[in-house]
Amino acid sequence: MIRENLKETLRSMREYFNRSTRPLSEEHSGFAPKEGLYTVAGHVAHVAQTVEWFFDAAFAKDWNMDFEGMDKEVRAVTSLAQARAWFERAVEKALREAEAHGEDEWASLFPPNPIMGEAPRFSILGAVTDHTAHHRGSLAVYQRLLGLKPPMPYMDE
Repeated sequence: MIRENLKETLRSMREYFNRSTRPLSEEHSGFAPKEGLYTVAGHVAHVAQTVEWFFDAAFAKDWNMDFEGMDKEVRAVTSLAQARAWFERAVEKALREAEAHGEDEWASLFPPNPIMGEAPRFSILGAVTDHTAHHRGSLAVYQRLLGLKPPMPYMDE
């Protein structure tokens, strides 16, 4: 049940993210409303990286806390197509990770840590979907600033 919920929710998350960012194209890759903010490509790359980060940590000994290094990696992505490909790879990797561990493993508690505390490992799913929704919202604002109309994420219009 846990594994199936993980996989179904990841698939929905991917669908909502892709649908809600569909108006953005390669020409928008470098757009940011203000210097220092993520570009369109950077936002998508950050979402991809964060999906990987949570699922990598699910059964790792420690969390990767090199936020400066991760930020540099994301900011180096200048192509929306490259960022979208990373997002697809990250979701596919998360789906494989969901399948690779049994129900008892997903229900087991994290050891004490500064990110999720001693919550069940499957609780990363809520964090991943909340984070992705947050960046969908940011990218909807970017679309408005570009003169585009962000679509409804939950269904084709």
